Amino acid sequence: MHVLLIEDDPLVASGIVAGLRLHGLTVDHVGTASLGQSALMTSHFDVCVLDLGLPDEDGMVVLARWRARGRALPVLVLTARDAVENRVKGLQAGADDYLLKPFDLEELVARLQALLRRASGRSVDRIEHGALTFTASTGEVLLRGEPVDLSRRELALLRALLQHPRQILAGDQLRDSLYGFEQEVESNAVNVHIHNLRRKLGASIVETVRGQGYRLGEVSGELER
Repeated sequence: MHVLLIEDDPLVASGIVAGLRLHGLTVDHVGTASLGQSALMTSHFDVCVLDLGLPDEDGMVVLARWRARGRALPVLVLTARDAVENRVKGLQAGADDYLLKPFDLEELVARLQALLRRASGRSVDRIEHGALTFTASTGEVLLRGEPVDLSRRELALLRALLQHPRQILAGDQLRDSLYGFEQEVESNAVNVHIHNLRRKLGASIVETVRGQGYRLGEVSGELER
């Protein structure tokens, strides 16, 4: 899951980024509405955590503008504005969820996972794909009932493919899901992780669509060497 965090408080932001990364999520942080807009124009995100009290523009205005322009990215509003009317306005402006500060990190992670489930059309935490079972909240992967040890990047790659089972994902989109936009990445990094995933889960688990990208394939007994 690639998360865009728009939060102007450096201390709060650093805690969220560290906590979400510990849970295996890819997080990019910006401190203003304008930088958030720039990030959305240059990178792919699965969900946004949006503070309302931004220095250059109110987050509520930003959210309403996104929705008016047809941007359907799931948004969780994170704010200290605890009045019921503020929560109602946030939801009416297009927020998918609303979490008050101070908050528990475990709850934030659970809410983000729930948002992504709904966006993917799923109602349960567990994804089954042939003989493969993936539990989003824990990152547990089972192949024919046996646990498979995946690295954080391999897990992020598998999560991205399972969340978009019928879509072709471009290499740049997969790179964003694995690394975010701030990290320098070797040109073959995504291919290395795809090779490792095929080696552990079967050669056909990731299909290469020539000239377009990659998509989720079938689980087979043949491992890539």
